[in-house]
Amino acid sequence: MPSTHQPHRLHRSLPSTLYAYHELVQEILCALDEHGWSKEDLFGVHMALEESISNAVRHGNKEDPAKQVHVDCEITQQRFWAKVCDEGPGYDPKQVPDCCSKQNLKAAGGRGLKLIRAYMTSVKHSDCGRCLEMEKVLP
Repeated sequence: MPSTHQPHRLHRSLPSTLYAYHELVQEILCALDEHGWSKEDLFGVHMALEESISNAVRHGNKEDPAKQVHVDCEITQQRFWAKVCDEGPGYDPKQVPDCCSKQNLKAAGGRGLKLIRAYMTSVKHSDCGRCLEMEKVLP
């Protein structure tokens, strides 16, 4: 079992399929559990990871098998940080419609980003929208 005082770091490059990342998500959740994270916080990280990676596969890489999704992660007792990057054309996150506004309630899209922002302490986009950095810091 890893020492809970040392950060748990990992880097993975995954194929652009909706099945390739489940083992990685479980590895991250197990590391967080070993660092003493609560079930509620594990749920939030799980949702944010699923959404960010599946968005990278579906929207960024368009499920192109020639492209990959790159995930970097660092876990401590108080902090979860991850960077998820795709090899797609990028996008402007400010142009994603607010899924909670009345005119967009039935529209597809935007819910994943809303969930990520709700569960994480901070969310940043870089590389023309190809990379999403998220961080959850416990009180």
